[in-house]
Amino acid sequence: MNSPIHATTVIGLIHNGKVALGSDGQVSMGNAVMKHKATKVRRMYNDSVLAGFAGGSADAFALFERFEGKLDEYRGNLQRAAVELAREWRTDKYFQRLEALLCVINKDTALIISGTGDVIEPDDNIIAIGSGGSFALAAARMLVKHTNLSSREIVEEALRAAADICIYTNDNITIEEL
Repeated sequence: MNSPIHATTVIGLIHNGKVALGSDGQVSMGNAVMKHKATKVRRMYNDSVLAGFAGGSADAFALFERFEGKLDEYRGNLQRAAVELAREWRTDKYFQRLEALLCVINKDTALIISGTGDVIEPDDNIIAIGSGGSFALAAARMLVKHTNLSSREIVEEALRAAADICIYTNDNITIEEL
């Protein structure tokens, strides 16, 4: 039996009026690394929204496409597009089978969207998903609290911390900023 191809870790934040979303580059199948330099974050809706994924790679690309359509449909309204995607994801028989998570962020809002219909907006504007997500999240929270680093620097350092701990996260980092 083949294991699905999975991608992890993504972290993003809004900090001091700046937005950054980054990911590692590792894609794994079971316990083997299949790719070291994958790009898991992208710009959407006239470069006003950043989105990243963790989970099944093929599933995530299908979700990216669907989310981009929702952003267009709701004229860039991030929260509305996220809620409508989550609703559709939960109720559509084809999309119910997709195994991925999305992080989406703009200058005002940071959200995690899941296939169970959850749209989560954290209190601190820091979002993280994937197997190394909790490590990156903890690092980012401490860096926000105890340093004067920029949002980009915090994302980079949080991903490096996750890569040092999580075997499914590497240090080939991609970061997008708004």
